[in-house]
Amino acid sequence: MRELTERQRKIMAIASVAIFLLFSLVIFWFIGKPLIKFVSEPEHFREWVDGKGILGRLAFIGMVVLQVFIAIIPGEPLEIGAGYAFGALEGTLLCLLGTTLGSVLVFSFVRRFGVRAVEVFFPREKINSLRFLQNSKKLNFLVFIIFLIPGTPKDILSYCIGLTTMKMGTWLLISSIARIPSIITSTIGGNALGMGEHLFAIIVFAVTIVLSVGGLLLYNKICRSERKRMGRIHKQTI
Repeated sequence: MRELTERQRKIMAIASVAIFLLFSLVIFWFIGKPLIKFVSEPEHFREWVDGKGILGRLAFIGMVVLQVFIAIIPGEPLEIGAGYAFGALEGTLLCLLGTTLGSVLVFSFVRRFGVRAVEVFFPREKINSLRFLQNSKKLNFLVFIIFLIPGTPKDILSYCIGLTTMKMGTWLLISSIARIPSIITSTIGGNALGMGEHLFAIIVFAVTIVLSVGGLLLYNKICRSERKRMGRIHKQTI
């Protein structure tokens, strides 16, 4: 069998990513939007879960995996719906399991297709803004802190990690532990809504918003600091 030329391999890679992008848009339009609408109606979602038993839980895990992989689907409604339907503890565990499986899928996909896979969801400018992750000796620490802080853009980070030297086992350990605070705040709020404790739910969501705004500001500060550091290193090597 004749070996493919470099040009043919590039064409096949671009075609594969284009097909995946089209597939992702179709999934978002026909499944993602109805999914978010469904989970955003917590009472109906809880009735559906109660009627499905273990299958309902497996289906929910599949929803979370889909949300992580199709990064344009927001995750917060799923986490709040999980707290409402399953309770804070079980909802958190199901969300963590789904995000872990989704993270494996994303990591493997990016390692297979490279930066083109990331560009399916995010413009090159955003990818370049995280270029410091490529050469930082503090990669593991930075990723843990960024994922620990509520409000940081975890979707783009999940895709960009596959472009770094981090091993999958390290990535899964870091992301699984660091995601807990942001997930549990949403599931606690959802659980409070399900228990009729509306004032407590409002307080939880208000605190989450404040933490998210603060987290986003801190994230931007970390990015600026690391970019400046990488710039100084680059000048020293010239």
